[in-house]
Formats: sequence, C-alpha cells, structure tokens
Amino acid sequence: MSKKEKILSHMHPLLLNGICHRGLHNEQDIENGMRAFENAIRAGFAFELDVHLTRDNELIVCHDSDLKRVTGKEGIIEDMTAEQIRQNYTLLDGEPLPTLAEVFDRNDERVPIVLELKVFRKNYTELAARVARELSRIRDKSKLTLISFDPRALFPFKKSGFVRQLLISTSYRRTWFFARCFEGVDLDRHFFREKKVQRYAKRHVVNCWTIESGEALEAVLPFCDTVTFQHLDPEAVRASLEVHRR
Repeated sequence: MSKKEKILSHMHPLLLNGICHRGLHNEQDIENGMRAFENAIRAGFAFELDVHLTRDNELIVCHDSDLKRVTGKEGIIEDMTAEQIRQNYTLLDGEPLPTLAEVFDRNDERVPIVLELKVFRKNYTELAARVARELSRIRDKSKLTLISFDPRALFPFKKSGFVRQLLISTSYRRTWFFARCFEGVDLDRHFFREKKVQRYAKRHVVNCWTIESGEALEAVLPFCDTVTFQHLDPEAVRASLEVHRR
C-alpha cells in the first residue's frame, strides 16, 4: 500500500464525495450557521467550518475574525468573550453564532467535518490546545480532518490520529515548503496550473478549494482526491468525483 493509499484509508469515504464549504448554505441559510450545517447533514455530505478562539478561551464558528460581514456589526471575535458575542451579535439570517461544541452536538458524527483553525495574532499555540480539548470527544477520528493556513497550528496534532491538511493558496506560496510535513494539502484551485503541484498530487492526498462551477470542477478533477465546493448541486459534485475515480 502506498503512502497515499494508507492516508486515504484513514479518511471517511464521505469526504471523497465533496465537502460543503462553510456548510450547505444558500440565500436563506447563511454560511457557518447551524441551518447550513444541518442542510449538509441531511444531504449526507461532509462540511467545512472555521473556528476562532475568544478572549475567554471558547471556540466560535465563523470565517472572519471581524463579525461585520456576517452580522452587520463590527467586532473582533478574539477581543470578546463568548457571552459578549452571544448577547450582542446574530448572523444575518437571525441565528446565533454557533460554538464548535454546539456543532459537534448537532452533527453527532453523522457526517465528517473539516475543521479550519483560524490563527489570529499568532495565537496558534492557544488555539491548537483548545481545539485539542474539544476533539477529545470525537469517537471516530476518520470523521474529522484538521486544516489551517498556519502549519504551526497543525504541528501539535501530529500523533493525534486525525488527518491534517495544510491550506495553501497562490497568496501564501511560502508555506508550500511544509507540504510534506502533513498527511495532505488543501489547495487553491489556481495552484493546479503549476507542474510541481500536479506531480505532488499524484503521490499525496489533495483537496481543492473552492469550486463554484462545473467548469472549475472538471479542470481540477485530474489532480485532486476531493473538492470543497459551494453554490453547486451536491449530487452533481458527488457524481463527477465518482466518475473520475473509476
């Protein structure tokens, strides 16, 4: 068994059907909200989410540190307590911002989760430690993948049993140096134009983000094992990935 095959054997099969970016969100159900996650769960698809560390060491699910875009009200997650956020902010669809614990409870390991650690002001040590505490409740480690743009947030999980994938974009090329330190990489779709990346993908586990069209999906399928997508029919994504694997 090759190294790539061995790593894939530790990943839940649902991850290879496509991953819903920030949940299965739409015009009614906002990204990284509980309804978006429930949509993915009901559809039987893995989903990706982002976590930030609050001032009082809690984990809030949101893509940006600044809450303005998703709540309409300015505020930095890392500068506030979880209670301050709960009391003063709601998502644009009226939902509260969920904690990671609440998402884990709702999902109950029905589908895999891809968890991005969002490092802010070099808090990678504290963030990783807090996430590790939350992950102690996971029963099936194949249903949780860890990703981050900051390799320092992933290093502490080397012997955790969870698959780690380094996020790399064309804007963060310097982190390519660390690609072989992890079980896989999570690449910006534009990165696949480069020959070195295409060669790497033949021997390593690779996810591609963020796919938003059928054309983009077809372009990356030869070079990745799965994709993170949004604004697409999940079943169409699943079908395309299955055809490519044959």
